[in-house]
Amino acid sequence: MTVVEDRITDDMTDDRIEMAERRNGEHTLDTLFKWLEKTAPEGYRIDIVEGDIFMTPQRSIHWDIIADIYEQLRTKFARKRILSDVRIDYPGHLNGFCSDITLVSEASVEHGARRFVHNDVEFVAEVVSKGTGHNDYHPKRIAYATAEIPVYLIADPYQGRCHVYTQPKKGDYVSQLRVDFGNDLDLTETVIGLTISTDEFPRE
Repeated sequence: MTVVEDRITDDMTDDRIEMAERRNGEHTLDTLFKWLEKTAPEGYRIDIVEGDIFMTPQRSIHWDIIADIYEQLRTKFARKRILSDVRIDYPGHLNGFCSDITLVSEASVEHGARRFVHNDVEFVAEVVSKGTGHNDYHPKRIAYATAEIPVYLIADPYQGRCHVYTQPKKGDYVSQLRVDFGNDLDLTETVIGLTISTDEFPRE
């Protein structure tokens, strides 16, 4: 297990070393997140990807895109169906993601689920952060496809481009659409059933 972040405070160092010295087989996602709840600095986004912990500070550009996607989804979907930075576990080795935007099914909300599972998820959006973009494009994409999430959106402010993945099959997505910021994302033929504007997505 490795811990990747922009800053590690002194009071976290001993705990981090102790955790890193233990074998991955002794860990579960629950124990890792329990440790992170006690030690992670405020204002950091946390993901556990294939057993490695990634903590990244949320920047204003990152948040602006998340908020824009959220506001557009709210024109169609109930607030309780749209999650942000909420842990959901995905297939693969120690994959616990706190995705930027997650849309869960209406049925899962109606059942009063306190903790959602990947079978509840219909759509995920990730906004690329500096240093962790590889996760969004590779291990996370594979995990989402394996979980058969119908639509996966990556908004990349460094490229100024969105990538939309659909048709999950055999652990990857069959279809990919690339759209530059400033152009509309036509998701009307997907479970989203909306066209998402990227006119106000900022670039890095």
